[in-house]
Amino acid sequence: MKQSTLLKKEIENHLYDECLLNIYIDENKLDKQRQRYINAIEQFENLYGIKEIEIYSAPGRSEIGGNHTDHQHGKVLAASINLDCIAIVAKREEPIIKIVSDDFDIAPIDLNDLAVKEDENGTSEALIRGVCHQLAALGYQIGGFDAYMTSEVLMGAGLSSSAAFEVAVGTILSGLYNEMTIDPVEIAKVGQYAENVYFKKPCGLMDQMASSVGSIISIDFKNIDQPQIQRLEVDFPAFKHSLCIVDTKGSHADLTDDYAAIPVEMKEVAQVFGQQFLCDISEADFYANINKVHESCHDRALLRAIHLFEENKRVEKEVDALNAHDFEAFKKQVQLSGNSSFKYLQNVYSNHDIQNQSIPLGLALTENFLQDAGVCRVHGGGFAGTIQAFVPDHLVEAYQTYIENFFGEGTCHILKIRKQGGIKVM
Repeated sequence: MKQSTLLKKEIENHLYDECLLNIYIDENKLDKQRQRYINAIEQFENLYGIKEIEIYSAPGRSEIGGNHTDHQHGKVLAASINLDCIAIVAKREEPIIKIVSDDFDIAPIDLNDLAVKEDENGTSEALIRGVCHQLAALGYQIGGFDAYMTSEVLMGAGLSSSAAFEVAVGTILSGLYNEMTIDPVEIAKVGQYAENVYFKKPCGLMDQMASSVGSIISIDFKNIDQPQIQRLEVDFPAFKHSLCIVDTKGSHADLTDDYAAIPVEMKEVAQVFGQQFLCDISEADFYANINKVHESCHDRALLRAIHLFEENKRVEKEVDALNAHDFEAFKKQVQLSGNSSFKYLQNVYSNHDIQNQSIPLGLALTENFLQDAGVCRVHGGGFAGTIQAFVPDHLVEAYQTYIENFFGEGTCHILKIRKQGGIKVM
């Protein structure tokens, strides 16, 4: 740990530029990030005084392949990105965790009381309490700390701001009390537990895993206790395409039922075969018994099952294409994934609000601009929020201007893939 004033001065004097460049990739972002860290330290000092501090970072993530497969123990391709949540942290003697996140003053969490609180459903307090409970249950040390967090991970944009928050809390506890020995995969599982049990959101494990582990990773969740993780050594700049995430300004309000229906319907199909998850049955058995399945499940459940089986195979093809440095083959699979999400998974707009279809509109505008030069698809959970586009570098500036002319300035985010997951920065 270093005193906050000393660390601030060292950042001002460019002593951590190499570290920051390693995290944020883009040299053009260094001045902004340097000032962001200094401002965060000053906010911490205003809240808690001058103390010995450490700094932690947890990234947002972009799902590249495997739309709604993780909760069925399927396969995904995901990447950590250079938008992150950073935390300025000091140990606290009392068993209390106190976090202020940007302008939001989170209620203190007493580590002597980590039971589920029904009135905390959907809150940051629930996530902190759930992470602490599960880490303690697994035998790890937990303890109090003061923190100021600030996040660039956009809320409601499919970049997993909640997963970045959970991973940040888990990584802080790993650093302060466990000498950074908690495995990133374990931190991811703990974050998912907090979100499922305490926050009451039925999410899979991909968001937390991509944020915690970092880089470009393919994950096979067949064995959920020990998911198979493969890091891809891919030089994305060599493909001369940029990953653009466009916020189509759709509201995520009241979409919990839409999200929850996808795993519920997929599991209904699996249950016809006496299994809990779709990936516990074979595609061949599904099609051989599709009439029997149809007797128990409605049409949309079958369509979503078909999406799952095909999407698993697409992830494998995407990984093979990237490993072979065949970006055109990769883009083809991205496009097929988007088409399947639209037609079979059906998560591009809510059936409860059919007049608002901002994601299909964003896809239509993007396809009109790119023609055959790039590809796009729904990003993240869907129903509202963001689309993803792989845009040739020479068209990025024109595409950003074009799409922001419709959705508004600042809605098109040009991202880099970062190598690290949840880390202690300084």
